[in-house]
Amino acid sequence: MTHYDNIQQNLKSNQSTWLITGVAGFIGSNLLEALLKLNQQVVGLDNFATGYQHNLDQVRELVGEDAWKNFKFIQGDITKLADCHAACQGVNYVLHHAALGSVPRSIEDPILANDNNVTGFLNMLTAARDAKVKRFIYAASSSTYGDHPGLPKIESVIGKPLSPYAVTKYVNELYADVFARCYGIDSIGLRYFNVFGPRQDPDGAYAAVIPQWVAALIKDRALQINGDGETTRDFCFIDNVVQANILAAVTENPDAVNQIYNVALNETTSLNQLYQMMSALLVDSFPHLEKHQPKYEEFRNGDVRHSQADITKARTLLNFAPTHRVDQGLKEAMEWYKKNLSSTAN
Repeated sequence: MTHYDNIQQNLKSNQSTWLITGVAGFIGSNLLEALLKLNQQVVGLDNFATGYQHNLDQVRELVGEDAWKNFKFIQGDITKLADCHAACQGVNYVLHHAALGSVPRSIEDPILANDNNVTGFLNMLTAARDAKVKRFIYAASSSTYGDHPGLPKIESVIGKPLSPYAVTKYVNELYADVFARCYGIDSIGLRYFNVFGPRQDPDGAYAAVIPQWVAALIKDRALQINGDGETTRDFCFIDNVVQANILAAVTENPDAVNQIYNVALNETTSLNQLYQMMSALLVDSFPHLEKHQPKYEEFRNGDVRHSQADITKARTLLNFAPTHRVDQGLKEAMEWYKKNLSSTAN
């Protein structure tokens, strides 16, 4: 058995209470599903700004009614301190994922990004401190590396931010560090690199590339690639992210706490390669893809050209061991998208 297998077995027989902010979102709902399957008590906080009731409904169907009884939902907003205090009561672990993502959205509305990602984060940290939670795990971002050209990205070396979103996520790390020093609250930040998987929203102007492309391919719509397609990313399947959150929350290694970790694979995939992989997985079910071709557009403002994570630190201190490479993750995610998007493929 792996270290993570042992952790999961231990959780099944030792119930704790977890708070997931942004629980109705993509990552939040996957965390909810995993924890309920591990017999944990879960409190969820969401205002449905970017999350959906149907994500919660799907989790309920997957885990069954007995496990669902261990879930308490609070409709609230992290920009309201009272909501954060209410959510943190009696909680052992906080998994903070409520935020407004997207580089373009932050460029379009930096004040809204700051309200949610900085003020909301500070509210949650304060509420967690006041409730004396055991540990505060939060979604950091690979955007923090900014204009630093070095590859692969190492946690201790960052550049200047390239967007308001990147600024907000870096401020999160600074606040977490200060709260550890001033108030003794244990925290761990997880810098995610291009997470994908089931329940990731394919709609809207700020949809992530993989669900957006899947929807375009299935529905035979125009598919836009920003730049020449040789931009690379370190795509990370959601199961790897769930593992990192659980390991970070329950680690007993004192050296692992109050740290920042990359969560990725230390592998690169170009947008052109991604398009080919996705097309190959879908063409048997959607024959129109034999003639489908992407459309190349200008590079997007605020984007970095290449991104790749060094995950040595997470492997060493958290015993992080990704279970899904990009092709494996795409295969699993594609089954979900085919089931959930095919009925609206016209």
